[in-house]
Amino acid sequence: MFTSGVSLAILGAAVAAGLAGTGSAIGVGVAGEAAAGVVSEDPGKFGLTLLLQALPGTQGIYGTLMAFLVLSKIGVIGGNIVPIDIETGLRLLFACVPIGLVGWTSGIAQGKTCAAGIILIAKRPGEIAKGMVYGAMVETYAVLALLISFLAYANIHV
Repeated sequence: MFTSGVSLAILGAAVAAGLAGTGSAIGVGVAGEAAAGVVSEDPGKFGLTLLLQALPGTQGIYGTLMAFLVLSKIGVIGGNIVPIDIETGLRLLFACVPIGLVGWTSGIAQGKTCAAGIILIAKRPGEIAKGMVYGAMVETYAVLALLISFLAYANIHV
């Protein structure tokens, strides 16, 4: 099935965007469930809860960014696909793995952490900064994974 470097590179882009996007979707959903509960009791807290609900969405952005870079490098975006050997395709695939895997798991973890932050602001709205800091701590690992994926990608020549 994956008999060309281009196929492997496209698989890498799918891993980056698909896994990180799935983690974000789950995380945003978990936080959204908590937010809906809080807003059902106090509609005035919509803006505060929305900030925390949005945080887990960043992993999907990071994965999509990595996928875009890979698809651009091999010419899928732009219309001039560059034939690459299997080794180069594998390198691009493996460059996408860190943000795919870490984006998936950290998106879910960040959703849970942000849900806890939403519960915090249900009782103490002035503590939103603390809730955001808790969520941002999880974000750190997604940013580090994006950095590793990008550094690996940047040194692959097609």
